[in-house]
Amino acid sequence: MKNIILKWNEISLVKRILVGMVIGILLALTIPDATKWVTIFGSLFVGALKAVAPILVLFLVMSAISQHKSGQQTNMKSILGLYGISTFLAGFVAVVASFIFPVTLSLTTGAKDLTPPGGIIEVLKTLLFNIVDNPVNALINANYIGILTWAVLLGIALKNASDSTKTMLNNFSNAISQLVKWVINLAPIGIMGLVFDTIVTNGLSSLVSYGKLLILLIGCMLFVALVVNPIIVFINIGRNPYPLVIKCLKDSGITAFFTRSSAANIPVNMSLCEKLNLDKDTYSVSIPLGATINMAGAAVTISVLTLSAANTLGIHVDIGSAVILSFLSAISAAGASGVAGGSLLLIPLACSLFGISNDIAMQVVGVGFIIGVLQDSCETALNSSSDVLFTATAEYAKERKESKTIAVNS
Repeated sequence: MKNIILKWNEISLVKRILVGMVIGILLALTIPDATKWVTIFGSLFVGALKAVAPILVLFLVMSAISQHKSGQQTNMKSILGLYGISTFLAGFVAVVASFIFPVTLSLTTGAKDLTPPGGIIEVLKTLLFNIVDNPVNALINANYIGILTWAVLLGIALKNASDSTKTMLNNFSNAISQLVKWVINLAPIGIMGLVFDTIVTNGLSSLVSYGKLLILLIGCMLFVALVVNPIIVFINIGRNPYPLVIKCLKDSGITAFFTRSSAANIPVNMSLCEKLNLDKDTYSVSIPLGATINMAGAAVTISVLTLSAANTLGIHVDIGSAVILSFLSAISAAGASGVAGGSLLLIPLACSLFGISNDIAMQVVGVGFIIGVLQDSCETALNSSSDVLFTATAEYAKERKESKTIAVNS
């Protein structure tokens, strides 16, 4: 048995995940009544990732900053710039696509009990209050903005601590990283349960009537992932971006697609950054930060559903308003982390730009929940995989710049 386990672990994680997917599909088609004992694997896997991620972020960031030496540069400014550019362009792509392929909706109910934010000020206010959240409360509720804030502040405060204290922090950080590796090794079994649950619970029949909307949403996200982001990467690193893009989609996007949680995918992204030999001081901050503000997929969802609502009501949208919508969707998406319901609950905010009433907008949110199985999966895959993509891009761009400087000086 031990030899079998060792042989299994020697196979690449992506291949093992694909095996888990195939088994999940076969079980869903052959024994759909086995819901309880199969789906529990998926729930346990996502639960384990969500449980370990807040502690991982706290100790990893605190340890990295406490041991950060003065004068040692990180790429956070570049990464934040890439996050912002990508999110805005994603919203713009969605706007252009909605003009070229206009979609109307069959409005539905089902989101009456939800309370969307009243405006962009409320979204930003929520974001600011998350920053000053109680640290224990931030850990319990997986408020990563709050966790990051406390980790950064404690890390700075511990810069002058004794070497033994810094060693202890580093040991804790390494121990939690090892726990993460153990959890990620369970991904094939977890993905099996998640695939089984998705097929048995939802199927595809309920999505047929919203086929055009789904094609537009997923098409925009694929265009951003396979065209827009590679162009951004190429401009920065000056070489073929697709090996890096594909690796990020394969190693991060697949798990994010099935877990449908950027927070749950933080440990996966941390592990991928380690494999890519990226700077730990940088990715320990950029990955959890990206999980809260790098929201290209959310910008696509907000823009497409808002313009679909406008088309349904016969509202003419001019070019200027469309560009404003791109900015609004990008800013709203970046502040969505503190809003229950994520990107869908920001649709009423965007709809208000065109004078669409809150009652109609909440019906659009109801449509979003119906297609949420695929919409949210693709959105999370795009968001989470690009966290690693742009962290790596910033580091490779820095290396490129340094090599040019050396070449010029020599």
